[in-house]
Amino acid sequence: MGAAEGCCGGAAIAAATGVIEEAETVVPPPATAIASSKGIRIMTRTQKSHPLDPLSAAEISVSVATVRASGRTPEVRDSMRFVEVVLLEPEKTVVALADAYFFPPFQPSLLPRTKNAPIIPTRLPARRARLVVYNKMTNETSIWIVELSEVHAATRGGHQRGKLISSEDAMEYAECEATVKSHPPFIEAMKKRGVDDMDLVMVDPWCAGYYSDADAPNRRIAKPLIFCRTESDSPMENGYARPVEGIHIVIDVQNNTVIEFEDRKFVPLPLPDHLRNYTPGETRGGVDRSDLKTLIINQPDGPSFRVNGYFVEWQKGCDCLGLIKYFDAHFTNFTGGVETIENVVCLHEEDHGILWKHQDWRTGLAEVRRSRRLTVSFVCTIANYEYGFYWHFYQDGKIEAEVKLTGILSLGALMPGEQRKYGTIAPSLYAPVHQHFFVARMDMAVDCKPNEAYNQVVEVRNTRTVNRTGQPTGYKLVPGSSCLPLALPEAKFLRRAGFLKHNLWVTSFKNDEMFPGGEFPNQNPRINEGLATWVKKDRSLEETNLVLWYVFGITHIPRLEDWPVMPVERISFMLMPDGLFNCSPAIDVPPGPDV
Repeated sequence: MGAAEGCCGGAAIAAATGVIEEAETVVPPPATAIASSKGIRIMTRTQKSHPLDPLSAAEISVSVATVRASGRTPEVRDSMRFVEVVLLEPEKTVVALADAYFFPPFQPSLLPRTKNAPIIPTRLPARRARLVVYNKMTNETSIWIVELSEVHAATRGGHQRGKLISSEDAMEYAECEATVKSHPPFIEAMKKRGVDDMDLVMVDPWCAGYYSDADAPNRRIAKPLIFCRTESDSPMENGYARPVEGIHIVIDVQNNTVIEFEDRKFVPLPLPDHLRNYTPGETRGGVDRSDLKTLIINQPDGPSFRVNGYFVEWQKGCDCLGLIKYFDAHFTNFTGGVETIENVVCLHEEDHGILWKHQDWRTGLAEVRRSRRLTVSFVCTIANYEYGFYWHFYQDGKIEAEVKLTGILSLGALMPGEQRKYGTIAPSLYAPVHQHFFVARMDMAVDCKPNEAYNQVVEVRNTRTVNRTGQPTGYKLVPGSSCLPLALPEAKFLRRAGFLKHNLWVTSFKNDEMFPGGEFPNQNPRINEGLATWVKKDRSLEETNLVLWYVFGITHIPRLEDWPVMPVERISFMLMPDGLFNCSPAIDVPPGPDV
């Protein structure tokens, strides 16, 4: 990778040996190869980590220590903040090699065909970590690559593009709240609104976009939204029910200072709404309903999936109340420590109604099969809002991506007696009409091996592999919740979100093209980074490794029923096999005992 000016200093290549004791845990011991009973040459000792496994806690620690050791001075090392430490995904040939010879179920057929016998290495290439590092002293962001081998080499990567504003961290959020609540003019403004106790004040820092030179990335800024609990600071209190209106404040997150403050308009705090709370015993009337009977999801024979590490096998044949497999996740905190969050990802099976059915009207013979789907999911809480992300795998070969939106709406306060035609959800409370957009990046490999990329669009088909009718095998994208931005072409935010102009983009694969609007959109003055620029390269889309970018979303017009916590809104799309199989892959699902 090309060297770039960055926040951490040091040489472009810096070596660190024995940085921490955990270093030994990420170095696989030697392996030998033997022939299996099927004649497949496999490793007698599989390597500890598959090339696609997330980084372990030890690997994160090694990566952080290696980059920190590359700092020129103690001041540089102490000022490093670690925004992200993730696996740098390997080449696809490495993944295929691992699945063929190093990890069960050992599938050499995944490798490209060769005239001669393949040369099988005794070990896989070293795993690599990618780090986004913020220097709090200089307000610079840089990207580092660490090779996790016996000698951990850190390489400064990426291209110099001037100042970059990386994502803000939970530690910065807490510091921002403290900065706001200790600012004397803010304290006076809250007293005007009848609030003397700063412990009742909630500050949600929002990252800044780019609308003028005041948002230039020479400063790391946040534009907080303010809310206030009632006289109680009980955790059961819905503090978002009382937004503080009329106060404009901008925070320099790097230096924890207030750089703009203005009490623009006095709007009284909304009176406490008796329907605002949502915890048990605190909902309307203070009594939860008692007419719901217990619903139990039971799988007496266990699930139909098997899990080995992060490798999942699902046999064709419940909500999260059935048999569940949870996966923990390791993350870095802002100072470089490792935090483990338990049960981050959920894997389970769900009943999904009828899979297929037919009755012969002459004989009366009826056949019906129940559908089940394998679901992988996780939920993100972002301040007041929740997003649930679900991948559903079906027995007929379909793959569905679904997003569930819930949580508490972002609210504003109205003057007493004021009404708005749209968005008024409670007395003195309104929620703006707004949109949510998501981009699914799908690196397609339909019925082909690494280096045998024969895919084409509109449906993604393999031009070299055919089914029994002689047609190319393929998958098709079935759109779901498509919408376009409700904004004029000159809207400032579209400078950083050019990908919203179309619902479908197609590019040829390039490993550093990961983010549709560019990796660092916060306070970014540059126009049309990401997809809007990549497609101008006019790379061929014929018989190549294709990447589909599907833009989907929802326009949310708030209603009274969205208060106090919004019932789930679902949006989705689907990948459907089209000529990939010679018949229905679900036809051999056996009848269930209760069908």
